[in-house]
Amino acid sequence: MTELHTPHAGDDQAKDDDVVALLMRQHGDIRNLFDEVEVSTGEERRDAFRRLVRLLAVHETAEEEVVHPFARKSLPGGEQVVKDRLAEEKAAKETLAALDELDTDDPKFMPQLLKLRKDVQEHARAEERYEFTHIRRSTDAGNLAAMAKAVKAAEAMAPTRPHPGVESGAKNMALGPVAALMDRTKDAVRQAMGK
Repeated sequence: MTELHTPHAGDDQAKDDDVVALLMRQHGDIRNLFDEVEVSTGEERRDAFRRLVRLLAVHETAEEEVVHPFARKSLPGGEQVVKDRLAEEKAAKETLAALDELDTDDPKFMPQLLKLRKDVQEHARAEERYEFTHIRRSTDAGNLAAMAKAVKAAEAMAPTRPHPGVESGAKNMALGPVAALMDRTKDAVRQAMGK
């Protein structure tokens, strides 16, 4: 078997000056990590799954803090677009939470993983269609670069586990230590964006 190894978020040290390109690359990394989890076994599968969970957490935290606020105020029908994406994210997080309770060798793991993959891929396609293309059309290179910098800050600070029901800052506050980590992520994103 050829060893697959998708890098941890941020490991590639790419110069990211376009938030859409960065998020699209993360979508590709997420697809690759799903492949890696599916074809591996034992400790390799556990490691790939941990990296998948972290990248999903990084990606969703960045979207919640950077992409969704921009979409809400800048895209036609932005409020509904974001509401739909948050509902998709919540469903994926619930499946991920159920998966996180299972050992990767459990017979229930792969069916749940395939459900998660389907949910995440549908969500990614919707983001690309309803948010990403409009973001690129409705802002300039400077703003794309500023948002990319904020996403990179989220990569550095994001929690290692996503939590269902935490799609807003207010809900983050109720979670204790994870909330503190998410708050640091949010702070790093806002600092990177100069807010």
